[in-house]
Amino acid sequence: MRKLALLWSTLIVFLIVMAFCSRVSLGEQLSACLPSCNGIVDKAPGGVFTVEIAFKNTGSTEGTWSVNVVFEGEKWTWMGTSQNLTLKSNSMRTLTWNGFVQINASIDSVARLIVYYDDSYKSLNWWIHVVPGAELSITSSTVK
Repeated sequence: MRKLALLWSTLIVFLIVMAFCSRVSLGEQLSACLPSCNGIVDKAPGGVFTVEIAFKNTGSTEGTWSVNVVFEGEKWTWMGTSQNLTLKSNSMRTLTWNGFVQINASIDSVARLIVYYDDSYKSLNWWIHVVPGAELSITSSTVK
């Protein structure tokens, strides 16, 4: 009987910890981002944004990649249009995507910028935070 009570107590503690972690994980991610990231951009549902990413071929031969960006979050996601990028060795090029926050995006939700290229991806420290009635104009933005 004692073993059963101990098992139930352990299970309850585990469930409480998991519930707490699931609630704070997004906030912790944002907190971890703040000292090192370039930005968290506040946008209202339906708000427009621009993503600019500079790429460089650091290899020794010409290469071609299929590149796309996605803002991924628990409550909403936005996906750009895939672009082909061909670069000679040591060449650079900047690609641009224009997008908008889904009109039904939940207030106070966030989505993180992910760059996909061929079979790889890179999570960048750019976030869109959905706020009520916010209106932000981006005059210049660079994502590295």
